[in-house]
Amino acid sequence: MANALLLEGLHVVDLASFIAGPAATTVLGDFGADVVKVEHPRVGDMYRAFSHVPPNPELDGVDYPWQLDNRNKRSLELDLKSPGARPVVERLVRWADVLVTNFPPPTRARLGLEYADLAPLNPRLIYADVTGFGELGPDAHLPGFDADAYWARSGLMDVTRQHDAPPSMNLFGSGDHSTAITLYAGIMTALYRREKTGQGGRVTASLLAEGAWAASLWLQAVLDGAENPRPADRFHPRNALGNAYRTLDDRWLLLTFVNEEKQVPLFLTAIGHPEAVENPHFKDTASRRAHASEIVALLDRTFATRPLADWRKRLDDAGVTYGVVQTLEEVAHDPQLHANRVLVPIDGGATEPRWTIDSPVQLDQEPKVPPRRAPDLGEHTEAVLGELGFDAAEIEELRTAGAVPRQPWSEADST
Repeated sequence: MANALLLEGLHVVDLASFIAGPAATTVLGDFGADVVKVEHPRVGDMYRAFSHVPPNPELDGVDYPWQLDNRNKRSLELDLKSPGARPVVERLVRWADVLVTNFPPPTRARLGLEYADLAPLNPRLIYADVTGFGELGPDAHLPGFDADAYWARSGLMDVTRQHDAPPSMNLFGSGDHSTAITLYAGIMTALYRREKTGQGGRVTASLLAEGAWAASLWLQAVLDGAENPRPADRFHPRNALGNAYRTLDDRWLLLTFVNEEKQVPLFLTAIGHPEAVENPHFKDTASRRAHASEIVALLDRTFATRPLADWRKRLDDAGVTYGVVQTLEEVAHDPQLHANRVLVPIDGGATEPRWTIDSPVQLDQEPKVPPRRAPDLGEHTEAVLGELGFDAAEIEELRTAGAVPRQPWSEADST
């Protein structure tokens, strides 16, 4: 194992599309797993076109979402609706250690891809499926996406908006990527169970469950009978020292005090209001909460007098805790993210994107695969079929049956 990657030799079949499922298999691939992504002939995973869907930024010739969530994989074109595809599916299942799908339950049943259909072919198979709304209940059959299942249905969209502001579309993919890590954790737990029992098993995750987990601190309070938390109102917050403030150059600072008794006097002196230390409004926690609106008004006026750089120096010198609301351009060049290898170079990325975001799971003792180019549609079809034991004549039969295309298709052909 000295030079081997942690998951080298682990075979993964990716039957999922868009983000959560494929992102989970990407993490497996990061640690060395061999991931075969199964895509519909000529069309492929519709995620290939996601960079052209507003409001996503469009970059000429760069398919950045595809690179992010499908690096280090091999692409196999296969029409799962074709009766001729079944022998390929069965060999894939026998080859696989892990199979990931995000087909809704009715689609899985129609295609013969339920866990009960595949487990007899490989008793050691880890079958992982991710859905929008879970496996059971009245809405289990509905397709679910990041926006409606994770953000809207879970309550997150309601409580992460400002008072009197309508709910807004949150950053696409944020719930998907969180769910992907949960799915990855479930797969690794199932693999550990397999080591102990020799048996495969089924792993489930849903965008709705992930959203409820993200909202769990407040959701738990409501479950215990608390009043439903309302959207934040920065002019009338519960705590003026846990609030955002605009600087002279139209930037935002976020105060994040924990030990207020220690930090408040330091903070007031740093911002040029040492006299406020004696102000009854700042006397103690109860007073600061009772007079939060007046404190916000004072801090709004104060922070509007200087640019961000000045305030950063003053607050840093005082040793108080705060955050800067960074732009994505700043995040892309943040030395903290580069030092911790959150942002990593793409292997051979001279013409493709040169940097990407690493998956957040890190083991000091285990290296990751350098991010390589995500596959073209069907790029590895013949190679994978050959590894599964199909000879040239059998591959031709698959083509005749329409299970695989007669020739490799470029991405241009798939549009």
